[in-house]
Amino acid sequence: MNSKRILLDDVINIDYEKAIDAITSFIKDFLESSSVKGFVIGVSGGVDSAATYFAAVKAVGPEKVMALIMHDSTVTPKEDVDDAKHLIEIARTQYNIIDIAPIVETYRSTIPVYDPADTVPLGNLRARIRMSLLYYYANKFNYAVLGTGDRSEAFLGYFTKYGDGGVDLLPIAPLLKSQVRRLALKLGVPEKVAFKPSSPRLWPGQTAEGELGVSYDQVDLVIHAIEDLKMTPSEAAEATGVSMDIINRVLQLNKSTQHKRSLPPSPSLESVVRYMPR
Repeated sequence: MNSKRILLDDVINIDYEKAIDAITSFIKDFLESSSVKGFVIGVSGGVDSAATYFAAVKAVGPEKVMALIMHDSTVTPKEDVDDAKHLIEIARTQYNIIDIAPIVETYRSTIPVYDPADTVPLGNLRARIRMSLLYYYANKFNYAVLGTGDRSEAFLGYFTKYGDGGVDLLPIAPLLKSQVRRLALKLGVPEKVAFKPSSPRLWPGQTAEGELGVSYDQVDLVIHAIEDLKMTPSEAAEATGVSMDIINRVLQLNKSTQHKRSLPPSPSLESVVRYMPR
């Protein structure tokens, strides 16, 4: 077994200035190589959107970034909206604030099979409404939609398919959640936002770690050990101190959400299209 002890300090010990240079160059190159005029991003008051938002402003300037605060007044804590507004005050970009509650209510009142107990379907509907609004703005102003997902969320499949997963580019996708928090501080994001507990806020009281049943620090240790250091699950358990139960849960989440990270499957061309001889 591998005797190396892996701590969270090992995970977060990266060159953040180099990371910022790579991310901002990626965003700038995307803009220059495409036909879009700028970017639109949903700013939630959480760390991922804050880090991506500030990186985009640093990359292309505030005049080419538009922020949308898309809260649901029946679900979203006022603190999140206030934090999002504060981020916009710092970045000084264009923005719009949209309460999606009336849109959600319209869906609920017109869906024949709607059930008040449908917590997850309704939560995912909120994410998909936000995606549709982002793309409305993107189409109207010829912008690209900035995705805010990180590596930890992608590995776990902890995002809504065609919701917050429906984007044009993912600038911070190479970074684990614990790394994103430190990157955010380097970009000027207030500490209160950088270390706020993560939550998609898709239903009342929702937190990411509460729903997942595992902390992001543990997730990041497991991903780093298994993917970066190529350890077996048992080696990762010994090196990180994370229990096999949690490691197995992380790996099972990764396996069960593979469809979220892939294009929709289809039959092979050869099995369907057979040209007849002339």
